[in-house]
Amino acid sequence: MSRTLPGRTDHVVVVGAGLAGLSSALHLLGAGRRVTVVERDALPGGRAGHRALGGYRIDTGPTVLTMPDLADEAFAAVGDSLRRRVDLIPLHPAYRACFADGSALDVHTDADAMTAEVERFAGPADAAGYRRLRAWLEKLYQVQMRRFIDANFDSPLDLLTPDLARLAALGGLGRLDARIGGFLSDGRLRRVFSFQSLYAGVPPARALAAYAVIAYMDTVAGVYFPRGGMHALPQAMADAATDAGADLRLGHRVTRLERSGERVTAVVTDQERIPCDAVVLTPDLPAAYRLLGHRPHRPMRLRHAPSAVVLHAGTDRTWPQLAHHTLSFGAAWRSTFDELTRSGRLMSDPSLLITRPTATDPGLAPPGRHLHYILAPCPNTDIGPSAAEWGDLGPRYRDTILRELQRRGLDGIASAIEEECLVTPADWHDRGHAAGTPFSAAHTFAQTGPFRPRNLVRGTENAVLAGCGTTPGVGVPTVLVSGKLAAARITGLPTRATARPRPRPERTPVQEEVTP
Repeated sequence: MSRTLPGRTDHVVVVGAGLAGLSSALHLLGAGRRVTVVERDALPGGRAGHRALGGYRIDTGPTVLTMPDLADEAFAAVGDSLRRRVDLIPLHPAYRACFADGSALDVHTDADAMTAEVERFAGPADAAGYRRLRAWLEKLYQVQMRRFIDANFDSPLDLLTPDLARLAALGGLGRLDARIGGFLSDGRLRRVFSFQSLYAGVPPARALAAYAVIAYMDTVAGVYFPRGGMHALPQAMADAATDAGADLRLGHRVTRLERSGERVTAVVTDQERIPCDAVVLTPDLPAAYRLLGHRPHRPMRLRHAPSAVVLHAGTDRTWPQLAHHTLSFGAAWRSTFDELTRSGRLMSDPSLLITRPTATDPGLAPPGRHLHYILAPCPNTDIGPSAAEWGDLGPRYRDTILRELQRRGLDGIASAIEEECLVTPADWHDRGHAAGTPFSAAHTFAQTGPFRPRNLVRGTENAVLAGCGTTPGVGVPTVLVSGKLAAARITGLPTRATARPRPRPERTPVQEEVTP
């Protein structure tokens, strides 16, 4: 069993009401802890935020939801259910991939439908290869989820299990692009099953084949959309936590932690002091370390994933070639990753993710209007333009992206925009994200599994970290798991344990003392 916090842990303060914090809160509530959640914003969600703009309802964070059962585990911890709270819509296709040669492929999560689509697109040999690839992805997920994703690590020695041998036997310790190439000969198809490594901040040529598990989540397990937008998920989690007895304090910014020796004794916000027995910290790692007064002892500085420019555009028209999610690949591939992760230049031949949520939920826009999110990966501020430079660069790059989309068939896109919001690395920097990226530390080998910043912090015995910077890593599914793993450090319960709902606790004198 992995290490747990010593001493009393009756009252836990969770700093941050993002997906990790809310997941942690629900699992803690299910284990009988009293939980206070403190969030600087006026709404829950963290990175998965929400903005209303001229009648458009915009998701400001992730747009792809996979593995909803991991969210359901958090609800189940308090006897609730994701599907009772959220109307989840499966997306068919999960993606549409469009290529520079004018070809297009719909990515289906149903095996038979995808086999037929691959055969139409690339021929029977690659269709058979897809079937073998799918079977391999399923085995890869089963091995990794049990031991490498849904697990706390206390030491690199924790890797030495039979599952490591199984992972090696599956080829998971080789290179991603080579492994995918062993199943598929068509270069366009290989992109569809390897671009996901960019989420982890590593080019497919350098990424471990184990990261194909992200392709499993996208292309096998299914992609979903919550009616009302992605923000419906954290809002539902916050509602479930409140109903289970959590005290959510929104619009409260944490300014410092009070300590006695190696224990945090209170969380101090810009409005109040909240005594606690333990704390879960979900801000980005530098902010969490500053609160703890901790300086990590790593032999090498953390390397961060690429960032992204996102244009949220409300338009008076749409384009029929766009699915809910459309991947628009440029002709370049390897050079694109070099630009993003090594040279620090903007993509010369960009690959873009275009999300059109109103394809599934028209209510997110005024009648007859449409929402489009255009995501362009870009270098983080450690290796690319600085946050200050993005002030002038952002609007120019926006125009460049729109011209490129016009060239790729989205006729009149610039003139169709009625409302817009442009997000650049400068905005991520202002939100406190290291290196101006919302994707945190890259998943290089030296920053993966037990080598990733741990969720326990040396020198503080009753604090746990959660979020994309710590175990297990970046992405909605893994961030939900990180909250569960943080809770397990406090409760000592197996990470797969669930509990029956508890009645809302009576307010105690201590609670009265800290209530504004």
